[in-house]
Amino acid sequence: MDLNPYLAFNGQCEEAFTFYARVLGAKIEMMLNHADSPMAAQTPPEWQKKIMHARLKRDGQTLMGSDAPPGRYEKPSGFFVSVGVKTPEEADRIFGELSKDGAVHMPIQETFWAKRFGMLVDKYGTPWMVNCEKEPD
Repeated sequence: MDLNPYLAFNGQCEEAFTFYARVLGAKIEMMLNHADSPMAAQTPPEWQKKIMHARLKRDGQTLMGSDAPPGRYEKPSGFFVSVGVKTPEEADRIFGELSKDGAVHMPIQETFWAKRFGMLVDKYGTPWMVNCEKEPD
């Protein structure tokens, strides 16, 4: 079984996934817009370039998303996309890039369980936690 986050965007899915791929060092495996789908004839002209499905991967981990249909977008709440990394430097870099033009909810810092931990909502409205755990005692 795979459990993967599936993010909904308000028209910025392509931009967001291009950004996430760069920041996370991931590869976009699929980016399908409505114009290139079997549903193109039933899709309004202004919606043709919106993303029907996107998928990126890094180290066997998958993140998926799409643009929500017109009038159906809801601001994300009640979850975070959690990114676990091996070094404090990688945590600092990822947190710094994701937080640009976003909102920091907890600055990246050392905690009792982590070398680095921080929480933010990025410029696309996606909530993130960045975590670099300490070695267990």
